[in-house]
Amino acid sequence: MQTTLTTRKTTTEKRVALATVIGTTIEWYDFFIYASAAALIFKTLFFAPAGNTLGTLLVFATVGVSFLFRPLGAFLAGHFGDKIGRRAVLVTTLICMGISTAFIGILPTYDQIGIAAPIILLLLRIVQGLSAGGEWGGAVLMAVEHAPQNQRGRFGAFPQIGVPLGLLLASGMLALMSGVIAPGDAFLEWGWRIPFLFSIVLLFVGHWIRRSVEESPVFEEIKERKSSSKTPVKDLFKNHTLLVIVAALVFAGNSAIGYMTTGGFIQNYTTAVDGTIHLPRTTILMSVALASTIWLIFTWASGCMSDKIGRRKTYILGWIIQLIGVLALFPLVNIATIWSVTLALCILSIGIGMTYGAQSAFYSEIFPASIRFSGVSIAYALGAIIGGAFSPLIATWLISQTHTTHSVSIYLTFMTLVGLFATLALRDRSGIPLGPDHEEEQKNKPFSWQK
Repeated sequence: MQTTLTTRKTTTEKRVALATVIGTTIEWYDFFIYASAAALIFKTLFFAPAGNTLGTLLVFATVGVSFLFRPLGAFLAGHFGDKIGRRAVLVTTLICMGISTAFIGILPTYDQIGIAAPIILLLLRIVQGLSAGGEWGGAVLMAVEHAPQNQRGRFGAFPQIGVPLGLLLASGMLALMSGVIAPGDAFLEWGWRIPFLFSIVLLFVGHWIRRSVEESPVFEEIKERKSSSKTPVKDLFKNHTLLVIVAALVFAGNSAIGYMTTGGFIQNYTTAVDGTIHLPRTTILMSVALASTIWLIFTWASGCMSDKIGRRKTYILGWIIQLIGVLALFPLVNIATIWSVTLALCILSIGIGMTYGAQSAFYSEIFPASIRFSGVSIAYALGAIIGGAFSPLIATWLISQTHTTHSVSIYLTFMTLVGLFATLALRDRSGIPLGPDHEEEQKNKPFSWQK
């Protein structure tokens, strides 16, 4: 009997791990395919009348504006995730993301319908932002709350590696279309649409997998005890506002640097026709795909490492490596060879991965069970706004004002240090019980300065 229960539990854990990594890969493929396409072609297709510089700023603004709606998605997902369950929210966010992405694939351009084209594009991007805001919290809680106590970092890394996998898939699809299937003018005319329409296939796969996963055991226990919060978001900010802010700053330090590639800045900077660096579009996409693989490997490694040495120590090591990557980024990129750009992105991706893999477990262990979905989702969404939302836009503006990439390096260094100090402010709570029976213990002294 015991063997049967153990086998069933192991099977459930494997199914959850598979579902979270595939689900988040699909969600972030949808999210990143927009950012990559925006940097490469949307300026031409949707914002051409604005001119080159303003068009570039407007494109990156559409990338960033979706982040402003992530908190709303996080508020909604947190409320319903803490009240009706993690799984239902995950299925809903996946459907919304997939449909909005597919609609971008059939959207007429500015030349075809005028000003309506960028307006509709912006609205669809907002839907993507709402979906992304609700996706992450549910995925990580499904993974971490199903995990054995001593393997939360490893299980929590599964939804985390879905992010670089999504970028890898998005970059690979665009490279395939622009370099092989629809090179040259064909890519601008119709080839760019195929990766967006491909989202329909991914949507059906992801929906089927997520529907097959059992609800989080922590939420099932909360429901059985009828101990869920009636107003989880209100309770979160009433009792844990400072914790949300500090946790958000941890992710801000990672996302500001991560969105140099996932937000499209490096792709635009290294391929712009009127720029100082003009490398082939397909080649840069392949470099980003390789860097995504490095990001994935070190995300997984840091998640597993956090089970051995703790979340906080893993993060501190990650911030040091990320700082090295930030300082090396533009000196290497400005050499203006494909090898130097690829090396810069790979070094940067090591640090990004090391400050990302432990985040699922780290966040899950600092918020109490009754408001955990709201806490992790809202902290993540706010961190994305503070850090990643407008980092490509800020970087573009800094270069236009200072005419040097040194200003961008200073900005990225500052954000890395913000993440480091926010991490130092939080207590390592690796292995703390996650169930509703330990609510008071979970609330107790989350900050490192509290005795």
